[in-house]
Amino acid sequence: MGESKKKETPRGSWFKGLQAEFHKITWPDKQSLGRQTVAVIVVSVILGVIIAVLDLGIQNGVDFLVNL
Repeated sequence: MGESKKKETPRGSWFKGLQAEFHKITWPDKQSLGRQTVAVIVVSVILGVIIAVLDLGIQNGVDFLVNL
């Protein structure tokens, strides 16, 4: 019913294109990578603490309402 046929490309040209794209990647230097890693860890810990506090508060609120 309305199937569209894809044009087949040779695998060699696909891999050449993929290789060209990989050469365009700019990797961060060691110092920048270290700073970003520390930032991710700090934000993860802060969010974990916030979620734990909210969970504890909601749990205590539900327990209070159930025990009325």
